[in-house]
Amino acid sequence: MSEETAQERTEAPTPKRLEDARKKGQVPRSRDLNTTVSLLAGGFGCLMLGPGLLADINTMLGSGLSFERGIVFDADAPQRLFYAAITAAAMALAPLLALLFVCAVLAPLSLGGWSASADAITPKLERIDPLKGLQRIFSANGLMELAKALLKFLLVGSVAALCLWQLSDFLLALGMGPLQQSVSELGTRFAFCFLAISSAMVVIALVDVPFQLWSHTKKLRMTRQEIKDEMKESEGRPEVKGHVRRLQQEAAQQRMMQDVPTADVVITNPTHFAVALRYVDGEMNAPVVVAKGKDLVAARIREIAGENNITLFSAPPLARALYAGTEIGEEIPAELFLAVAHVLAYVFRLRTARPGDRKVTPPDPDLIHPGPDYD
Repeated sequence: MSEETAQERTEAPTPKRLEDARKKGQVPRSRDLNTTVSLLAGGFGCLMLGPGLLADINTMLGSGLSFERGIVFDADAPQRLFYAAITAAAMALAPLLALLFVCAVLAPLSLGGWSASADAITPKLERIDPLKGLQRIFSANGLMELAKALLKFLLVGSVAALCLWQLSDFLLALGMGPLQQSVSELGTRFAFCFLAISSAMVVIALVDVPFQLWSHTKKLRMTRQEIKDEMKESEGRPEVKGHVRRLQQEAAQQRMMQDVPTADVVITNPTHFAVALRYVDGEMNAPVVVAKGKDLVAARIREIAGENNITLFSAPPLARALYAGTEIGEEIPAELFLAVAHVLAYVFRLRTARPGDRKVTPPDPDLIHPGPDYD
């Protein structure tokens, strides 16, 4: 594989790459989705709130164009009337504006989620670079924007022409009806036409949203070397990982050494291996390994066992079998039950022996041999 091929951005972005891009404000966004949602919300808002809004406008016009004779001689009256008209207009438009505001906020969040970053608004010289501008114009994104603009023109123009053709008879006969009824019906027809034209934008949004997701992922694609470098950075350098591993092993050994005094017996090699076992009748199904080690660790286990009067039992084959086939904190395997049982029986007899009793003899070596599988 050549170096050029190896450096191609063919790999999907990692979660860390996506998170870093989000921190910089690089998230997928679709202006057509935002526009479509806002237009549809405005159309539905006009249908739902239109009658009440028209009634409020009628009231404002009536109160603003008719007033008592005494107001003409009041110098402060125009200011009061102006403030009253502004307040009434704000109260009438507040529900529609609130609906548009909520949709304008939720539409971007539905695609790329919330993202606040100072990097996104930081001035960059490359944004005013003519060469960069030409590259953006003739890029895949620029061609997509051109195609969407043409598609918008065709769709919106076609739907608008169809709506006007459907309303042609109504518009010609509009002046023949009562004023209030004609205005109300005109507002309803206008809201339906606006909603129909806005619905044409749904097609644009359905095309733009997948394209923006694909374009965002393409911009963040990585080379294989970048993925390797990120993994090294995330996991740390080998020497650092080795140091951490050593610290973890030292901590584990320290905890293990603290459990040695709780053992009932330490089975040794006698010098190379040492395995400390603990068994509580009625509480455990089988003896449990509380500590094990070899060489220096085994010597330290034997030393702690001697300081705490724990029996040291030399059984090289059994010690090697326990060391190789068990883990700290686990029960011994079933095939070693019988051999360990003879050792523990000997240890418990030693504990309960009195000075005048007959000497306790250790078990026969054949009884404590782990078997041919461990030879």
